[in-house]
Amino acid sequence: MEKKKRSLKVPHTYVLLFAMVVICALMTWLIPAGSYDRVIDEATGKEVVDAASFHFTGDGGIGFFDVMKQFIAGMESSSDIIFLIFILGGSFMILQDTGALTAGVHSMARKFGKRQNLILLLFMFLFSVLGGTIGMAEEVIVFIPLLVTLCNELKLDRMVALAVVMVGARIGFTSGLINPFTVGVAQGLADLPLYSGLGYRLIWYGLILVVTGWYIIRYVNKIKKDPTLSIMHGVELEGGEEVSDENADTTLNARRIIVIVGFFITIALMVFGVFQWGWYMEEIATVFLILGIASGLISGMGPNKVAQSFVRGTKDMVFAALVVGVAKAILLTLQDGGIIDSVVYYASGALDGLPKVVAANGMYVFQLLMNFLIPSGSGQAAATMPIMAPLADTLDITRQTAVLAFHYGDGFTNLIAPTLGSLMAAVAVSKVPFEKYLKWVMPLCLIWIVFGLASVTIATLIGYGPF
Repeated sequence: MEKKKRSLKVPHTYVLLFAMVVICALMTWLIPAGSYDRVIDEATGKEVVDAASFHFTGDGGIGFFDVMKQFIAGMESSSDIIFLIFILGGSFMILQDTGALTAGVHSMARKFGKRQNLILLLFMFLFSVLGGTIGMAEEVIVFIPLLVTLCNELKLDRMVALAVVMVGARIGFTSGLINPFTVGVAQGLADLPLYSGLGYRLIWYGLILVVTGWYIIRYVNKIKKDPTLSIMHGVELEGGEEVSDENADTTLNARRIIVIVGFFITIALMVFGVFQWGWYMEEIATVFLILGIASGLISGMGPNKVAQSFVRGTKDMVFAALVVGVAKAILLTLQDGGIIDSVVYYASGALDGLPKVVAANGMYVFQLLMNFLIPSGSGQAAATMPIMAPLADTLDITRQTAVLAFHYGDGFTNLIAPTLGSLMAAVAVSKVPFEKYLKWVMPLCLIWIVFGLASVTIATLIGYGPF
């Protein structure tokens, strides 16, 4: 029996990712390499494909040595996220050692008591609004350590923290309310009024929000009744063990209150900087580095203790940081193999001439799969919408429906796509093993995909337009 159990053990995260890289390398030998020419779209100023320019290049097939080089290249190209993870790990360890976060979360948990499910749902709703309006994705990573602390206080596992933050943000991002990076770009490329058709998207946003809230709270209630049902039960944390805060000093003194206020000021500054000054990973990492050092000194830790805490925190994030680089190797293998444009070309040809309901859902399924190859929302729009928008015209499908199929397809598989750096970073920072996360999230992802099929079908039948 023991041997059987060992044989059924899920592979380590790195083994799973390495296997995906190998599969992608094999695909570069099976699918002919091809390319579209890129031109600048006058309406949006973005570089997009020229739909009539596809040609086979004949340079396909990635060899063994080049495949292994992709892991190094993945680390280099993901350096901004990797260093953000290290800085967050070090800074949050300093914050943890000040006792301010633990004291603040303890006070919140004590105040809300039995209404913890409501608090979790409110956090999820807040992140969904941020995802649906300002397109917050990578930025939510900074909230995960805070929610992990809260969930520890509520006797819940890290999966709940990850779900509330990351899945919550994906609800809004995927539903495409007024997301500038998906709906905004796609509608511009399809010559549609910006953010038109919002009413229809709001209906499906509400449905997805409700079913996701139910899914998370159902899991919360299950593990509260029986902790052994937790997805994290018996899991040895990569990069450091869980530290118990049961005997910690949770007094909210003046210094800790100043640190907590500083934390929320930093969050507000980050959000403002991202959308007013164009901040990205480097600037976000900088403000959290300042927050960590300042918090340690304000709390009276002293320079040496601050440095020791920071190093300890970064050590805990080695596994998390490396996962992002290893996952990026999957995407680089596909890009270097030159098969991404070929997949777009073959898929568009297969959709041409199909009945419009079948074709619309074919567009949706195509975008679901393309999201693994082009995880960037705006990048996927630039690569596919110049082809899908005119194709929709020939199939008697509204361009609004084509955009709907795009942003659902781009968003739903963001829950499971290992090529998406922000997903891998969020999972890694939460210290939830990727294979465990997949087990938890896959049923929810399938529910979302079914909702997408229903939404695209109805949109096709009613001639979804700008209302």
